[in-house]
Amino acid sequence: MSNSLYFLFVLLLIPYTVAADCACDSRDLSSDNKTLKLKFKLGALCAILGSGGLGVALPLVGKRVSFLRPENDIFFIIKAFAAGVILATGFIHILPEAFESLSSPCLPESPWRVFPFAGLVAMAASIGSLMADSLATEHFKKVHFNHAKDGDTTTELVDLERSDEHAGHVHVHTHATHGHAHGHAGLSEATNELVDLVAHDQTLLDLIRHRITAQVLELGILVHSIIIGISLGTSQRVDIIKPLMVALSFHQFFEGIGLGGCISQAEFKSRAMATMALFFSLTTPVGIAIGIAISGVYDENSPRALIIQGMFESAAAGILIYMALVDLLAADFMHPRMQNNSRIRLGSHISLLLGAACMSVLAKWA
Repeated sequence: MSNSLYFLFVLLLIPYTVAADCACDSRDLSSDNKTLKLKFKLGALCAILGSGGLGVALPLVGKRVSFLRPENDIFFIIKAFAAGVILATGFIHILPEAFESLSSPCLPESPWRVFPFAGLVAMAASIGSLMADSLATEHFKKVHFNHAKDGDTTTELVDLERSDEHAGHVHVHTHATHGHAHGHAGLSEATNELVDLVAHDQTLLDLIRHRITAQVLELGILVHSIIIGISLGTSQRVDIIKPLMVALSFHQFFEGIGLGGCISQAEFKSRAMATMALFFSLTTPVGIAIGIAISGVYDENSPRALIIQGMFESAAAGILIYMALVDLLAADFMHPRMQNNSRIRLGSHISLLLGAACMSVLAKWA
C-alpha cells in the first residue's frame, strides 16, 4: 500500500517537474505571425511613450496653475498619490519579479535557490540610497555654508539654479550705527537679518533634498523601465503583448505623475526639467526597441539573463521603496503643515491608498 501511494505521488509530481524543465527551454519564436507581433509592439511603443510623457508633464505644466504649485495644500495630496504609485511599483511589480528571476529552476540550486539574493540586493540598494542621500546632503550643506561664511549667499542661490523670485531674499547691511537710539535699531535690524538668514538656509536645505530625491528616484525608475521595455519587446505572443501594452501605458502614466511631482518640487531650470522628463518618457520605448532588435536571439530564461534581470530589478525595487517611504511619505506626513491640518492629512491618506491600490491592480496584467 505504501509503495502504491509513493508511486502515485511520483506520478503527480511529473507534470510539475516537466513544467519546470520546459520553462528553461528556448521559446517558440514562430508562435505568432512576426508582422502582427511587430505591429503590436510598435503600437505599444507609441502608446507608452505618449502616456509616460503626459504623466510626467502634468505636474511640470501644473506649476503654472496656481492650485497645483508645490506651496499649495493640494500638492501634498497629489504627492501622496504619486508616492503610493511608486511604493506599489516597488513592492508589487518589481520585487516579486526579482524573486522569481533569481529563484528560477533554470538557475543552479546552489547558491541561487538556497539564499534570497533578491531581498539582499534590495536591502543593499535601500541602504545605499540612504547613504547617498546623507552624503550628498552633507556635501551640499558644506558647500553652501562655506559660501555663506564669505557672505556670498546670493551667489549660492544662483549656483543652485533657483528661480528668480527666490534670489536676493537675504540682504546684509553693513552701515555703522551711532548713539544709543541707533543701537536699538541696529540690534533689531541684526535680529531680523539673522531670522532671514536662518529661513533662507532652511529653504535652501529643503531644495537640496528635493533635488537629490528627484535624481535618485529617476535613477531607480529608469533601471526598472528599461527592463520592462525589453521584456515587452522580446515577447513572442500577441495575447501577452496586448494586455502588457495597456497595463504598461497606465503604469508609465501614474509613475510619470510621481516623478514629475518630485521634479517640479526640486525647482530645476527648465532645460534640466525637460531633460529629466525626456529621459523618463523615452526609456521604456527604447527598451522596447532593444527588445524588438534582439528578440530573435534573446532568451529570457537563460541563466545569465535571469541573473542580470533579477539583480537590476532587486536594486530598482530597493531604491523605489526607500524613496517612497523616506523621502516622499515620511517627509510630507511629518511636515508641520500636514500635522496641523486635518483636511490635508485625511486627503493625503486617502490619496496614498488610492495610488497604491491603482498600481496594485495593474499587477494582474503587468
